Amino acid sequence: MDINYKEILRYLKSQDMKNDKMESLILNTIEELKKIAKPRNTYSFFEIEKSKSIHILNTNLYIKSSDLMHHLRNSHSIAIMAITLGIEVDREIKINEKLNLTKAIIMDAVATSYVEKICDKVQGEIKKEAKKRGYNITNRFSPGYGDLSIKTQKEILNLIDAYKIGITLTESLIMIPRKSVTAFIGFYPYDSKDKTNKIKCDYCDYKENCDYKVKRGEVF
Repeated sequence: MDINYKEILRYLKSQDMKNDKMESLILNTIEELKKIAKPRNTYSFFEIEKSKSIHILNTNLYIKSSDLMHHLRNSHSIAIMAITLGIEVDREIKINEKLNLTKAIIMDAVATSYVEKICDKVQGEIKKEAKKRGYNITNRFSPGYGDLSIKTQKEILNLIDAYKIGITLTESLIMIPRKSVTAFIGFYPYDSKDKTNKIKCDYCDYKENCDYKVKRGEVF
């Protein structure tokens, strides 16, 4: 799987960088990370019911989030996904933090880009399943976006048994391995006029002053 070089530069805030030595280091780090990473994923499908909260049917999970409610406004079923690059990536970044800080920063950016690529791949698989059921899908929506509490991580990790792919949660609700992502994806009818096409930056409180903001329609 290709890791997007332009996106890595965006994470490094170096979009205009023209430095052969740095470019070589980034490209070498990409190849190194591909060998180290052990991507794993899991996802499950659920029916939902919406009132004052989002009830994932046949579970005891009720989620209160006006932003997620709006995101799923045309959806009555969802997929919940989790992906991780594996603990080996965390270890390698920590080692380089002590030996070569520049490389550690680059590896972190490369890993972040790789996570997004894996998420896109898994989202593609979910879209195929949605199409079989006669639906289109929303974009991903993760805990921490808008008013969706990070506390939701614990419930959804348990719900889809994400521990089987090696994801755990610290007391402060940080996922380990750090390069891990969970997300909700809604299924909505193809004939819906509202395509629910917000990008994730639209839900962030810091979107107006963020160096990493993705512009609508921007391709990486």
